[in-house]
Amino acid sequence: MPTAAAISANGAVPVFADVDPRTYTLDPARVEARITRRTRAVVPVHLYGQCADMNDILAVARRYGLRVIEDCAQAHGARVHDRMAGSLADAGCYSFYPTKNLGALGDAGMVVTNDADIAAAVRGTRNYGLTGTGAYEVKAINSRLDELQAGILLALLPGLEARNERRQAIAARYCDAFADTAIVGPAAAPGRRHAYHLYVVRVPDRDGFRARLSAQGIGTMVHYPVPIHRTPAYRERASDEAHLPVTARIVDEIVSLPLHPELTETEIDAVITAARAAVERHPRGGGSA
Repeated sequence: MPTAAAISANGAVPVFADVDPRTYTLDPARVEARITRRTRAVVPVHLYGQCADMNDILAVARRYGLRVIEDCAQAHGARVHDRMAGSLADAGCYSFYPTKNLGALGDAGMVVTNDADIAAAVRGTRNYGLTGTGAYEVKAINSRLDELQAGILLALLPGLEARNERRQAIAARYCDAFADTAIVGPAAAPGRRHAYHLYVVRVPDRDGFRARLSAQGIGTMVHYPVPIHRTPAYRERASDEAHLPVTARIVDEIVSLPLHPELTETEIDAVITAARAAVERHPRGGGSA
């Protein structure tokens, strides 16, 4: 929703394309069919901590002369080969909400870009439209990052890589443990380094699965239970349903299991034991970490 809200706040209209059923990120094959003469940009969301297929998305966008803006809110430290999320397109947008892989004490965010014009526009927009000349060039808002949040982020940044490595190690344990069950784990695509902001699986009988885990003291969440085009706020996008068959299929199956760098081995074992007991054995799950 924040991605769509940012688009709407700028007077544009979000148009939704479907996701890859294994990575849950924007499917490049679905993008081109959604482009019209009014399209100005493509905004791939690096959902759950994995970058979208940026090479193919960029190829489609360049054919139509479109900007590409990465939503990196869940992808701190994620990479495509040796390139970091946020450096793959015209600009990248990060959230530093406290629950993120790199989180501040309160709300915070950042735009990163190698484009001087975009950088200048963002600097002006964050500060009521004020430029270096002292003139207010555009109608804008106050969205400055305050010093307290910046200080916290600078202190936490050096440990991001180690925390992400711990997340990856936990994800690898989960994937191995669920490989012979009906739990379908997230796939880490070749050449992409997953930051595992969330560990999202697909299961049959999700409500029953969650209830059985809850009975064992294991909390779960659903990120996100309602696709944006089905919400009252975006009822005008209801017609996008016809273009989103994968989304429609998986939305009732996805569930997030506990994953945090501070989980102990005992806690990880408890999650694995409870999750395996909550589903029937079936050799189709357990994506690759």
